[in-house]
Amino acid sequence: MGELLKINNVGYTYHSLDGETTALKDISFHVNDGEFLAIVGPSGCGKSTLLSLIAGLISPDTGEILIDGKNLKSSGKNIGYMLQKDHLLEWRSTQKNLTLGLEIQHKLTDSSYVCINEMLSTYGLITFRNSKPSSLSGGMRQRAALIRTLLLEPDILLLDEPFSALDYQTRIEVSDDIWGIIRKEHKTAILITHDISEAMPTKLLFLFST
Repeated sequence: MGELLKINNVGYTYHSLDGETTALKDISFHVNDGEFLAIVGPSGCGKSTLLSLIAGLISPDTGEILIDGKNLKSSGKNIGYMLQKDHLLEWRSTQKNLTLGLEIQHKLTDSSYVCINEMLSTYGLITFRNSKPSSLSGGMRQRAALIRTLLLEPDILLLDEPFSALDYQTRIEVSDDIWGIIRKEHKTAILITHDISEAMPTKLLFLFST
């Protein structure tokens, strides 16, 4: 199990008319292939900023991000990003929501539907295949959002507080489901959370406000 992701002395500062706000300073860590890392810290400590940097949505002011020893943009690796909200489209069925990413990337094929139906069946959503998101529970919606992300075959899966909108009991049940899915699919994953109980089965990294 080799090193897949390496963060070297990364820093990032937001600039506005009111001045500068340092979000991250001299952050360094690594994640091995197949490993699950949880980044824990209070609101405002830069957790979401760090995921945006790893996803390539923004670029670090200092330091470097390497995947397989290569620059993020030249690594050729696919990064999946699961946001806090599921962002399921209410006018599309569950199945049509799952195909959305593949459609956007022009990767939807007949074999995609075979894979989608297998995952819907495996993760308890097959009977809701034609249902609208409003018919799904919060936990079902999060499972659907995760499947949609996994269908893009990410090499690294980023999860931005995916359980924050759920009540405590549902959060426990869904987090167990999500961990099980990620382990079954053998994915390298990074979770950010402010709740250490969600991160206990994983390797931990603590972030504090700069």
